Amino acid sequence: MGVLPEQRVSVITLGVRDLAGMIRFYTDVLGFEDRGVKGEVAFFNAGGMVVGLWDETKLADDAGLAEGSRTGFKGFALAFNARSEAEVDGIFARLAEAGVSIPKPPHKAYWGGYSGYFADPEGNAWEVAFNPFWPIDEAGRVSIPRGKEQ
Repeated sequence: MGVLPEQRVSVITLGVRDLAGMIRFYTDVLGFEDRGVKGEVAFFNAGGMVVGLWDETKLADDAGLAEGSRTGFKGFALAFNARSEAEVDGIFARLAEAGVSIPKPPHKAYWGGYSGYFADPEGNAWEVAFNPFWPIDEAGRVSIPRGKEQ
């Protein structure tokens, strides 16, 4: 029996330097609706889970961890799975129009799908991908079929 009774991620909280600026990006550019405590923390519904933004010093203190260097790649990427290559292209076209940093434009991926990366204003990596091997249900939930190579 696993330690967690259910295998899922409920919340991903990003520690940020400029909370107000990041909230503007996530609401105005990406279209998320801020459900947090105005001015202190932002929470966004994200298809059955929540993405949070909180001052990085407060998050480090809350977790009992020392604040570290936050430059360059942070060792993780958030991802949005699209329903088609055309949807990926449409998303990147809107991101480009908004002046968003796109370090890796959409392309055919080595694993058989189609994906690209953009970065939010503080350099957090977001992948937008179409994976023909992972079905997406009507609610937008992704699942990995049993017994198939991905």
